[in-house]
Amino acid sequence: MIQTELKSSPRQNHLINALPVVEYEHLLPLLELVPMPLGEVLYESGEKLRYAYFPTTCIVSLLYVMENGASAEIAMVGNEGILGVALLMGGETMPNRAVVLSAGYAYRLREYPLLREFERMEGNHGGALLHILLRYIHVLITQMAQTVVCNRHHSIDQHLCRFLLMCLDRLPSYELNITQELIAHMLGVRRESITEAARTLQIAGLINYRRGHITVLNRPGLEERVCECYHVVKKESDRLFPEISQVMPLRPRILTLG
Repeated sequence: MIQTELKSSPRQNHLINALPVVEYEHLLPLLELVPMPLGEVLYESGEKLRYAYFPTTCIVSLLYVMENGASAEIAMVGNEGILGVALLMGGETMPNRAVVLSAGYAYRLREYPLLREFERMEGNHGGALLHILLRYIHVLITQMAQTVVCNRHHSIDQHLCRFLLMCLDRLPSYELNITQELIAHMLGVRRESITEAARTLQIAGLINYRRGHITVLNRPGLEERVCECYHVVKKESDRLFPEISQVMPLRPRILTLG
């Protein structure tokens, strides 16, 4: 357990890290460190939520699953955010599935302690955690809206650029372990389409793609090629969380697709 704790700290989650010391110390005993293995489903559509999750070194994808089994990613949550926003908004369920996209760790908070924290804040006429989470929900709604626009109007290679950049923004390490089938599943396209899009980016000199490994050679080039959807969400996040954007670490360069 000691080795696990060394790999992850609550402060690695940007929302928790933005808390004043007093509120952080009050919240800390309520947080439980949990491993987040690749492919684990945190909750299904319509399932009652029991926890809120603060990712630190993992990435979780929110998927909308159709009646015929087809699915597409509607949002991505990593160390910049929280999972389980329905608990914050007075609901108990979400109309989507949450599945771990990149393995790592997260800190979870049970439903009732979270609600007690909100009641305590309301009694004190608000608190930093409450305001931080409400701002994040605004960013999450923006991401969902732009994902819908992106899926309707932009090319698959632009989708892949957006996917890679969003992963780079959320990972504390240089590698992402994920199958090509899962990327296609996230984007709601065929695996062959992902292979072709990766080849297009490689020809352009933006990435090196070989045997399941993607090396990002030119991040500025990806940012120039990606559709406006990525920049809209990034700009809104930076506007609402300037204290986070100013202390973001250097982005990782290498992604490994298993």
